Amino acid sequence: MQSSLREPLDADAAVRVALLANRELRAKLRELGVARGQLLQAGLFPNPRAEVEVLPERGSELELRVEYDITRAVLAPLRARAFDAELEAARYRVASAVVDLAYRVRIGYLRMQAAQQRLTIAQQALAALDAARLAARALFAAGNLPALDLATHEAAHDRAAVDVERIALELATERERFTRVLGLADAPPSWRLRALLPTAPARAMAADDLESRALRASLELRGAHQHLVGLARQAGFARTEGLVPDVTVDVHALTSRPGSPGLGTPSDWRFGGGVSLSLPLFDRQQGNALALDAAWRAGVERYYGMAAELRSEARELQQRLNSSHMRARKYQEVILPGQSRVTEQSLLQYNAMQLGVFQLLAARREQLDAQLAYVDTLREYWSVVVEIEALLQGRRGSSHAPAEAFDMPLSTGSQAAGHGS
Repeated sequence: MQSSLREPLDADAAVRVALLANRELRAKLRELGVARGQLLQAGLFPNPRAEVEVLPERGSELELRVEYDITRAVLAPLRARAFDAELEAARYRVASAVVDLAYRVRIGYLRMQAAQQRLTIAQQALAALDAARLAARALFAAGNLPALDLATHEAAHDRAAVDVERIALELATERERFTRVLGLADAPPSWRLRALLPTAPARAMAADDLESRALRASLELRGAHQHLVGLARQAGFARTEGLVPDVTVDVHALTSRPGSPGLGTPSDWRFGGGVSLSLPLFDRQQGNALALDAAWRAGVERYYGMAAELRSEARELQQRLNSSHMRARKYQEVILPGQSRVTEQSLLQYNAMQLGVFQLLAARREQLDAQLAYVDTLREYWSVVVEIEALLQGRRGSSHAPAEAFDMPLSTGSQAAGHGS
């Protein structure tokens, strides 16, 4: 990773650094072990219960008893199957976090590029206004310029200086935000970007059939589907557990005390066994099953709502892509060349003494203003491209805030039985 930071970063290298260094992503990867642990615990067989008693009042020297919960052992595979879908849903959530981090890195990279270019253009505009201010001061000192015109140039220069400071702060802020996304917040940012924003291509990226492609790719929808499967299985398991009696078998052995009549010699061991069960008359896991059914129905509503929002976001991205591409190409092919010709013609007329220095500098400022607007439009276009690519890799749109999953894992301890032991 350090070798990547020594060279100027491109977007792909920045993503690799973030995948290695971002601690929030590493925490989410660690959290996957929680679902694995729950699945493992759900499928474990119960431990046997052993008792040792000394009962002189019953004439026995020593009594041993071993009990085993047959019901929990039989239901262990069903309990594990109920948790299996939740593990798959957790995997989709982690995959979604990886895609989302890559998206945020690429968006941050674009914002950094745009901020750098905006600062360069703003500094050029400030230099042009400074030249106009110096010329105005000279003309005013010679008595050839009204005080109002001088004040106008002074004010324009001061406003441009403030704009440069504002954009410089924007650049510094974007650097810190980008550093945090990379996971390098514990040290001052020392990396550099490789290149400026690329120009818009002649044709916009292909985004045909974006709605259905986004639905097929959505990791969140897949995770939500697996969560629904898990809830349905847990509800089915709760009903099954509520109908099955809690059966416990035991084997016991005892040896007699000396002089105890009817129990044989002291060295004799006598063996026996028994079965106990609870009748599912009152507690049949009705509450758990009802809660899980309600969670499943809520999840279904949320699932179809997410799908509808995803289709809407795809249509919105399609419109933004077409609009930003058209505007970026218009700047590249028409507006910027036109402003450049205006500046060139103004310079020719200035050299021919047909135009004043202020008109020439005004034409230059208008050219720089057009370049600033072009940079913003370029950033908008490439941001939409990155968002569409992330959408097709499974990420939801930026307007969506993920809903909290309704997690109701079944207990895997000794209290998981549907009836009292």
